[in-house]
Amino acid sequence: MSATWGARCRKTARRVLRGGTGTRSHAGSVRALPRKRQLRRGSAKATAPRLVPTSHGLSHEWLVKFVEHRVADRRVVRLIQKWLRAGVLEDGKRIRTEEGTPQGGSASPLLANVYLHYVFDLWVQAWRLKCAHGDVIVVRFADDIVVGFRDKADADQFRAELTERMRKFNLELHPEKTRLLEFGPFAIDQRQWRGEGKPETFNFLGFTHICVKKRSNGRFTVLRQTIRKRLQAKLNEVKAELQRRMHEPIPEQGKWLQAVVRGHIRYYGLPMNNTALALFRFQVGRLWHRALSRRSQNSRVLWDRMRRLITRWLPMPTVCHPYPLRRMGVIT
Repeated sequence: MSATWGARCRKTARRVLRGGTGTRSHAGSVRALPRKRQLRRGSAKATAPRLVPTSHGLSHEWLVKFVEHRVADRRVVRLIQKWLRAGVLEDGKRIRTEEGTPQGGSASPLLANVYLHYVFDLWVQAWRLKCAHGDVIVVRFADDIVVGFRDKADADQFRAELTERMRKFNLELHPEKTRLLEFGPFAIDQRQWRGEGKPETFNFLGFTHICVKKRSNGRFTVLRQTIRKRLQAKLNEVKAELQRRMHEPIPEQGKWLQAVVRGHIRYYGLPMNNTALALFRFQVGRLWHRALSRRSQNSRVLWDRMRRLITRWLPMPTVCHPYPLRRMGVIT
């Protein structure tokens, strides 16, 4: 996102935030710690915060300041201000908004990302370099964030300071979705030694992340599986749409289901997630068989024919996103 912005000279992000923590590095980068820091053995502490707006949402005053930091054209700034003040229509009545971005507006995700870039990205980059005692890994997608720490003390300090940081800019952490958990290559052995059972899991971007060891060599790896609620919700959508398309020709139904299954596989096609992909394909075929059998009260579709239809139209599960080393041709 930062690559598409026009930079304004002699004006830093720290000056925009008026007292906030600034940095001289690239605005959109999240770099690792210097290699000279020695990593201590221990399990990583991960915190998965989810941001939610307090009151009505983002502060228009701060958002305009952030936009002005990168956009020098006043016409663009005024257009964004008009967009923010446009309000929403409810029951034919216009409701003005003093905070937040227009719900469903095409520019709302972009403006929210700009807001979080200055509120979170730049701040966490400076915090990692100045306050952290161990390695820190940050991953943010929209308002979903996962932060990994080497030391638990860093995780506790970061959570407390992040709460204050969000409150300053009219945001807060989701109380139910923000938690601190033990996760990493040493979490399994340490929790087993303490008698605490398996490490906790967390959900991120549609996947449940699980600490496991490979059966072949016993090394640690992260198992990413489709969230069950997401899988069931998608199946419910397919079931409702099949009822609406019940009397369409079978080739038209097959083309639509083919696109659904292919899109699902292309997003969730990660290594070690074949079981969930195969389950989704099987359940879609079962729902399709039920819909075809209800088209007539006198006959049902036999499974021999249904298997041929499933083989013809529904793609087989494949890994669309292999591991980076294999994807770049390092491992054959």
